[in-house]
Amino acid sequence: MNQRPHPWHGVMVATALPLRGDLTVDYDAYAEHVARLVAAGCDGVVPNGSLGEYQTLTDDERARVVRVAVEAAGDGARVMPGVAAYGSAEARRWAEQAAEAGCGSVLLLPPNAYRADAAAVRAHYAEAARAGLPVVAYNNPFDTKVDLLPELLAQLHADGSVVAVKEFSGDVRRAYEIAELAPDLDLLIGADDVLLELALAGAAGWIAGYPNALPAASVALYRAAVAHDLDTALPLYRALHPLLRWDSRPEFVQAIKLSMDIAGFRGGPCRPPRTPLTDAQAAAVRAATEKALAEGLA
Repeated sequence: MNQRPHPWHGVMVATALPLRGDLTVDYDAYAEHVARLVAAGCDGVVPNGSLGEYQTLTDDERARVVRVAVEAAGDGARVMPGVAAYGSAEARRWAEQAAEAGCGSVLLLPPNAYRADAAAVRAHYAEAARAGLPVVAYNNPFDTKVDLLPELLAQLHADGSVVAVKEFSGDVRRAYEIAELAPDLDLLIGADDVLLELALAGAAGWIAGYPNALPAASVALYRAAVAHDLDTALPLYRALHPLLRWDSRPEFVQAIKLSMDIAGFRGGPCRPPRTPLTDAQAAAVRAATEKALAEGLA
């Protein structure tokens, strides 16, 4: 069993969700995928994030994905479901469902139906935190139009509403300001292509995309980066970066699923409105993935 005191630490893979050709969820393939990631050294999984296409799932599908992840991981503490919702009450209900399933923490976006102000953001996180699980804030100002600036994160942490932040802004300078304003708030790497920079800045974990396709190499990169072993980390980072940067592009779900298929895992199609990669995009992802595999970066 996973007895880590902070189950949101380490490599937490934002899992892609395998779909069949008819776009139904392949729960058996998903269970195998979660078990494979844990066996490869990943510390846990994050179902029902954007990479897991949660916006396209029915309530029943979304709840079942969490239950499957908990069973396949072998320890609910390894599972950090995304609980994003337009309404704060709905986000709290998803957090309660995660608690009932035995999860160790949850990941929550700020309100994203409109450009919420600080008071609304604080109320939103406080409501979700009432479910009783540790809440990791997710800062993605590109998609939500709400930027969890260091000052606001410090307020959320002081409120007792969040224990960590998944930082996806790409602005690595924020790591140092967050540490100054909220030294006990854990910084989690939120974008694959700034992994090394944020690891060196003191990140406690990585909510990761590309370990879906290349788990062992990704874990090795993270472990070396947080140990400040640049002799190991820098060559790996350079070799993987052509793929890691896809995690910060709008087509990241399609790209990672394609890499999974190429690596011999089950990625499959995406549900609309996501459309397949263009021929040029698919060729670029394929070439970078095959190069990584040829170099032993599985």
